[in-house]
Amino acid sequence: MSIDRVPVSGGSIAVQIHTGTTEPVLVVHGVSSQRKLWGWLRAEAPHLTLVAPDLRGRGDSVDVTGPSALAQHADDLKAVVDTLGQGAVHVCGMSMGAFVAVEFAARYPSAVKSLVLVDGGVPVAPPAGLTRENVEAVFGDKIARTQQHWNAVEDYVDFLVSTSLPLLDSSDPLLRTYAEHDLADGSVRLSTAAVVADATDVFFGDSRFGELTMPIRFLHAQWSVGADSEPMYSPQVIEGLDLTSVRPMMGLDHAGTIMTSAGASAVGAMIDDALRE
Repeated sequence: MSIDRVPVSGGSIAVQIHTGTTEPVLVVHGVSSQRKLWGWLRAEAPHLTLVAPDLRGRGDSVDVTGPSALAQHADDLKAVVDTLGQGAVHVCGMSMGAFVAVEFAARYPSAVKSLVLVDGGVPVAPPAGLTRENVEAVFGDKIARTQQHWNAVEDYVDFLVSTSLPLLDSSDPLLRTYAEHDLADGSVRLSTAAVVADATDVFFGDSRFGELTMPIRFLHAQWSVGADSEPMYSPQVIEGLDLTSVRPMMGLDHAGTIMTSAGASAVGAMIDDALRE
């Protein structure tokens, strides 16, 4: 099982497969991320077979043309699953990728065996102060990286840690690998238009979460960005959930849910639960 590019509307998206001993698990990264996000999961759970696309507007799929939206990503994922020839797969999404996973499962329920959602996917109110009109400004730290040239990957890593990844270790080799995949000739391969469109869709689009009938497992971080910050999901939202499994990730912020060994280990265990069902 090996695919490199999958034709989609506007071009083709890049897909990397990490072969393990399990059936394929489709893994979907976040709004300003790319497929190397799953390096930590690969390190902690090498037995998992991971199918990891770069979503349109990111990484090796940055040049795919056309508008970006959760529904478009869902259609792109369906093309990936069809190319795999699996019929249906388990899906794990992190952050915006979890919202994409929900949309995918709602549009193509016969293609999804179960969902593992990591700090995303479950409907959530927009953060205080976020409006449709100021999404680009609020996501400025993610967009800022695209507007400058990076002469050294170390400088880029330091920028990431100082802005959106404050609890990560800048010397982590997996973080360096992740950062290297972002860059091409010193430029970040990330579409500003895609980030703004997808973030707008996450917070102001119509969620189809309530339509889902497959098993759903949900992991949520204690904090959002950095220690002691307000989490993305409040205790009130968590208490109201009736899902297959809900697990807190204490001592971790949003990025740490997958970009640390502790977070990746917990996600891997949850995927194992889904595979055993």
